[in-house]
Amino acid sequence: MESLYVIVLSLWVGGTSLFTFILTPVIFRSYPRDTAGEVVGKLFPSYFLFTLAVSAAALVLFFFSFPYGGSVIYRVSLLLLSLAVIAALYVNFRLHPEARKVKREVHSFEGDSPDSLARTRFRRLHAQSAVLNLFMIADGLVLLVMNVGIKK
Repeated sequence: MESLYVIVLSLWVGGTSLFTFILTPVIFRSYPRDTAGEVVGKLFPSYFLFTLAVSAAALVLFFFSFPYGGSVIYRVSLLLLSLAVIAALYVNFRLHPEARKVKREVHSFEGDSPDSLARTRFRRLHAQSAVLNLFMIADGLVLLVMNVGIKK
């Protein structure tokens, strides 16, 4: 069961890193901003569902892999896994729907004024999403590294 836990953590870190640091930048370099935003926007629901699925699976597998842990590493891992699931739930069911709603109010990121109310609100939501995404990557990476120190 511990091997499956490590595989899920690896998918979590690898998948989120691939999307964040390779796929999204390539799309934005390859297409005009509005088109790239539409393409990435179409990918977001699946991406956010993926982050929820891997973080929830990791939490469940953690309990099966380490049922009697009481070490500091065990407690920190449990905290990080719980925070990841909470963050993924928040992004999936609150932040992303709100960002999609606000984005519909922006006619064009290339043509609308950067100071418009809708662009300002979207920028704030996007920044929050970016911070939570980087947290998810760092969280999964720390969990992978800490897995070495967990006592069964």
